[in-house]
Amino acid sequence: MINAKLHSVLTPKRYKHTQGVAQESLQLAKRYGVDPDKAYLAGLLHDCAKCYTDEEKLLLCEKYNLVLDNILKSQPDLTHSFLGAKIAEAEYGITDNDILDAIAYHTTGRPNMSMLEKIVFIADYIEPNREYFEGLDKVRELAYQDINKAIIYSLENTIKYNKKKNRIIHPLGVAALEYIKEEKNE
Repeated sequence: MINAKLHSVLTPKRYKHTQGVAQESLQLAKRYGVDPDKAYLAGLLHDCAKCYTDEEKLLLCEKYNLVLDNILKSQPDLTHSFLGAKIAEAEYGITDNDILDAIAYHTTGRPNMSMLEKIVFIADYIEPNREYFEGLDKVRELAYQDINKAIIYSLENTIKYNKKKNRIIHPLGVAALEYIKEEKNE
């Protein structure tokens, strides 16, 4: 049922990506001792709100009472993760907060992420269908050695890329990076 619905609301390329993230999440869950079913489901649904237009995303955020900061209002595409958690609950019947949080924070990350959140965050970054970019091989390698190092590397890469493109960086991503770096130094 979930696959059929996703197939109908996502583009073929996005659907293939979600399948890749679900499989990568499953493998990472096995590596890090996390419930593989939860990881697979969170990976599968992580982009369930991705293919709406920016206008539709903003309207759906209103419908689901999502409070948006100025960055999210100015970059509606970033809302897809938070909106996706609401849609996963309302339209796909997901009630597990661990899964919903993994969906909500798969784009920005946040301080003190659970292992499931880290898994979906990294799986989205490294899944096999992801178009190659500089540093991808390094993150893929790190993901199975030390997921925190993989997250640090990926967040630093993302921040650098967004600065180069003059894009606003969401504070949650910066806070996640600082938190994980601090955690690794303890």
